[in-house]
Amino acid sequence: MVNDDFCPDLCKKNAHTANKLVQIATRDPNLGLILAHTDIPPLDTWQPKFCGEMDLCIHANGTWWHEGQQIHRDALVRQFSRILCKEGAQYFLKTPTEKIAIHVQDAPLQIERVEKIERNHQSFLYFYTTDGDCVLLDANHFVFMRAYEGEDRPYIWVRYGLHALIPRPIFLHLIDYGELDQNQAGETILALQSGDFCLHLTA
Repeated sequence: MVNDDFCPDLCKKNAHTANKLVQIATRDPNLGLILAHTDIPPLDTWQPKFCGEMDLCIHANGTWWHEGQQIHRDALVRQFSRILCKEGAQYFLKTPTEKIAIHVQDAPLQIERVEKIERNHQSFLYFYTTDGDCVLLDANHFVFMRAYEGEDRPYIWVRYGLHALIPRPIFLHLIDYGELDQNQAGETILALQSGDFCLHLTA
């Protein structure tokens, strides 16, 4: 189980493996200051050493599991989600000095709500993750469909190669903000407008 004891080295192979989760966020003194703020750390500017793989998995339902046990501390999960990134096909927890590989079954993030905000006579769509991200639908953060275990699911790009699953109830709410139509092939098209950006999503 994850506890509040800190092991002295992220890569130390000993019985206190669970404490790597806490250690990766506390080893670097500057990282503690970074995580004390709401901003996402500048992970793209960090070039740390690779320290191997951890038995940590983000399940398809968004829960985090370490060595077969679910992590129930929401604050800890939120902290680690802020130092999570994807490089190529691999996910990492990353600090300025070290990075360690983890496994993700489907999406590393989950959308918990979406809202439409009117500003300067335009409508903007904002997506909020369970980990505290706020994402504006635009050309860099767009909704897309992808198959997972035989089912097409909607996602949105968030940050540093990470995408978030849009659960079905949230997606149905999103449909209310858009317009449904059909193309010449008979496919249903969802049009979403966010500021000057317009997305046509084939459902």
